[in-house]
Amino acid sequence: MSVKYVERKGTGSRKWDGMWSRFGSDDLIAMWIADMDFELAEPIKEALKAHIDKYPLGYSIPPEEYYENFIAWEKKYHGYEVKRDWICFGCGIVAAFNMVVLMLTRPGDAVMTVTPCYYPMQDAATTNDRKLVMCDMDRDGMTYTLDLEKFEKTISDNDVKLFLMSSPHNPVGKIWTADELRGMMDVCKKHGVYVVSDEIHADFEWEGHKHIPTATLGDYDDILITMCAASKSFNLAGLQNSYIIIPDDELRARYKDFQQRLHTTGGNILGYVASAAAFGQGREWFDEVRDVIWGNYLYVRDTFAKRAPKVKTAELEGTYLLWIDLGAYFKTQEEVRDFCENKCGIAFDYGAWFGGDQYARFVRMNLATSRSYVEAACKAILENLPL
Repeated sequence: MSVKYVERKGTGSRKWDGMWSRFGSDDLIAMWIADMDFELAEPIKEALKAHIDKYPLGYSIPPEEYYENFIAWEKKYHGYEVKRDWICFGCGIVAAFNMVVLMLTRPGDAVMTVTPCYYPMQDAATTNDRKLVMCDMDRDGMTYTLDLEKFEKTISDNDVKLFLMSSPHNPVGKIWTADELRGMMDVCKKHGVYVVSDEIHADFEWEGHKHIPTATLGDYDDILITMCAASKSFNLAGLQNSYIIIPDDELRARYKDFQQRLHTTGGNILGYVASAAAFGQGREWFDEVRDVIWGNYLYVRDTFAKRAPKVKTAELEGTYLLWIDLGAYFKTQEEVRDFCENKCGIAFDYGAWFGGDQYARFVRMNLATSRSYVEAACKAILENLPL
């Protein structure tokens, strides 16, 4: 088995063919939205083909392998023993945490994120008429930490009802330590704040760092909803399928009741089949993908360290998304955007999207693509940096 790059231009890819709406161009190197440019894992292709060859695509329920393989994966690779009854369905992670916002809060309630933050989490508050509260992490160079006293004060001052967090953290690529996670959860439990822990990037844990499922660190079942999926690890986002883990009976009943009202209790059979195959037979492919991404990270890190040391990159602890500081050269979002798009021909996610103008100097780079594109992007940046 070997990982192959796939040219996705002209295939209906949002990343490549949907750039115009965000960037006003369709002729950029797409390093923004978080999906991968690699051929689908062979076990997933075989499972999908076998199903399509034999069965129609009617209304479906998940096969038992859909649950069994995910449960086995979580236990083996993350030490989290998930019970079958805890697992609910989600139409993708973003749809699921938007639904939880509507389910657990009312218009005007405060929903908090830790910034810089995956911008759909911010949108989940603002587009649903909730008050968005942002607690900024502290930064020392490119290292981010959370001031727990500030975190608690932000919650109490704003009467926060729900905390949306990503673990590993998107966009800075940070893996939270056990103490950090436990500290946040203890504060939330003390103040009666519900927590969504988005762990969709959990499988991307890099050298010296280990992802810890939030739910394994204490008695937080009555406030915690964990969200996982095969979509990032195996590039299945288009199938809109996620595992929503809710150990608490009452909280799970509320979720399922809300699902019934929206008629979103299940997904399509292809999502079930692909996820089951991914978690059951996809590890070899995933490990090869990890090697490619890690090599891309080392190339970017070392290239800028040697040739443009004022371009700062965060240490990649988790995710396949690299947080880059261009602040030695640019200060505003407009300057960064003009440089990246018009001079370098690259589509990045821009820092301001993750928490406002204070992050305007940053970009987020998707490393899950071919080395040739990574090299071309680095070359363009180096050639066009102002002297």
